[in-house]
Amino acid sequence: MDSTTIFCFLFCSFLFLSLLKSRGSGGRRLPLPPGSLGWPYIGETLQLYSQNPNVFFASKVRKYGSIFKTHILGCPCVMISSPEAARHVLVTRAHLFKPTYPASKERMLGKQAIFFHQGEYHAKLRRLVMRAFTPESIRNIVSDIESVAVESLKSWEGQLVNTFQEMKTYTFNVALLSIFGKDEVLYREDLKRCYCILEKGYNSMPINLPGTLFHKSMKARKELARILADILSIRRQMNQNHTDLLGSFMGDKEGLTDEQVADNIIGVIFAARDTTASVLTWILKYLAENPSVLQVVTEEQEAIRGEKCGEEKILSWADTKKMPITSRVIQETHRIASILSFTFREAVEDVEFEGYLIPKGWKVLPLFRNIHHSPDNFPQPEKFDPSRFEVAPKPNTFLPFGSGTHSCPGNELAKLEILIFIHHLTTMYRWSVVGPQNGIQYGPFALPQNGLPIRFSLKR
Repeated sequence: MDSTTIFCFLFCSFLFLSLLKSRGSGGRRLPLPPGSLGWPYIGETLQLYSQNPNVFFASKVRKYGSIFKTHILGCPCVMISSPEAARHVLVTRAHLFKPTYPASKERMLGKQAIFFHQGEYHAKLRRLVMRAFTPESIRNIVSDIESVAVESLKSWEGQLVNTFQEMKTYTFNVALLSIFGKDEVLYREDLKRCYCILEKGYNSMPINLPGTLFHKSMKARKELARILADILSIRRQMNQNHTDLLGSFMGDKEGLTDEQVADNIIGVIFAARDTTASVLTWILKYLAENPSVLQVVTEEQEAIRGEKCGEEKILSWADTKKMPITSRVIQETHRIASILSFTFREAVEDVEFEGYLIPKGWKVLPLFRNIHHSPDNFPQPEKFDPSRFEVAPKPNTFLPFGSGTHSCPGNELAKLEILIFIHHLTTMYRWSVVGPQNGIQYGPFALPQNGLPIRFSLKR
């Protein structure tokens, strides 16, 4: 290579880098946010997922401020940790930041799932999901959810159980109930078998070769689609109106394809299962560690139970509205456990943000955990104190279900199934945590060590 060629190469490289630095509104020179991109490809993924994320986030905020760049899961990212910035990304300028997930998860859930879209198609799907999950709809399945809760608790009697694994079974069954109605018992075992294989590959590298987790998961995904196609065929032959989620999808006058229905059903199972199971696991831990809180929750639930006649003691929708103390326990657990530490968005174009450039294609992560654990938003943030929710939190500081058009549409169902479970748990059973439980594991949700082993017994 001669000197002229070398000079041209260096000049072009300099020009390219200069253009990158000058991108932004009106050609103004905008810097990237401060921070570190870490090692090539892996970035700072190991630092984030090998420790308490509070430590990672807090150290970054101290060093760089409320907006900083990093590199995780193979993607350059900008993390934001103020309530105002989170609202900016999720609500005010949401059209500039589309929802996104790792490639492997997108392929497993299905590209037609609600999580991956904006605009008209997303609005249509959200309307269909909300139609099945409104309070008016889910109040009709209170007794069915209660049956699932009672059955689950009864199977634990006298046992040493892994709380998280058992809660996953409970929330999976409730998810199927909300999707398929009472027909879910006909498909439960086949769907559970396939889904358990599928979920093991959610965070795997998308390498579709025999023997890999991704390959096994994709095979299970195909079988799930086949089972769902059979269910759709049966529904069409029955030609009946259903108020469950599948009925909402199939009854839409504009019509969804079978592929779209399957992708969104699998997506709802994904969204409804592990997050709610994690919250329930943390609730049992916090109640066990705070006997005074457990006592007032139990008294509230026993008062409701005492109003019932006969031996069945069946809950009603109205009963679930008489649980303010228990509801505050759920809120505080959402805050302090912060099951979703952050959410992924992707810049759809170059965006100027607080004087910095967020390049098109970069991920933007509002840090829910950091917002929930800021002493500016919640005094003594590491203390479990449900009474703090006797007063509404400051705007944009409590985001357990996200915010904006992509907030979780199933939050009312999640709260309902937790309230019903806690009612029967506290009035009928006692439990004790087995072994030391100071540790937290992350993968990807924050969980008590070893899934919180507990010994469980019926009250005498």
